[in-house]
Amino acid sequence: MTKATSRKIDLRHMLTERRRAMHDDVQNRIRDGRNERTKDVRDDLEHSDADIQGEIEFALLQMRAETLARVDEALVRLDAGKYGFCVECEGEIAQRRLHALPFAVRCQACQERREQEQGHARHRGNFSLFPDAVSS
Repeated sequence: MTKATSRKIDLRHMLTERRRAMHDDVQNRIRDGRNERTKDVRDDLEHSDADIQGEIEFALLQMRAETLARVDEALVRLDAGKYGFCVECEGEIAQRRLHALPFAVRCQACQERREQEQGHARHRGNFSLFPDAVSS
């Protein structure tokens, strides 16, 4: 087995495990949210606190769902033979970086350069939860 084949197998395993864990987490949070609503008897103050908590939980759920979509995109890139390679310099993305950020599309050097360039844009109000996204 070649080094490239072994790397691809390792990356696929890591991505599918991450995807499974994220999917399970999202499904559990949705189910838990439904269960909590069915036994909801509270006063106005408790409703206010519950509303805030619900909004936080919903935001976290959205972030997890977005992360899950990014992992799915990474699996598509893997099947196309493009996963693990920087979209900027086409160099190999470090295995350690991919384990920490499985949907990374840039090597650390290119990502740092991009963040420096975008630093000026953030001061003008542009911000992304996933700065490592392929678009823009």
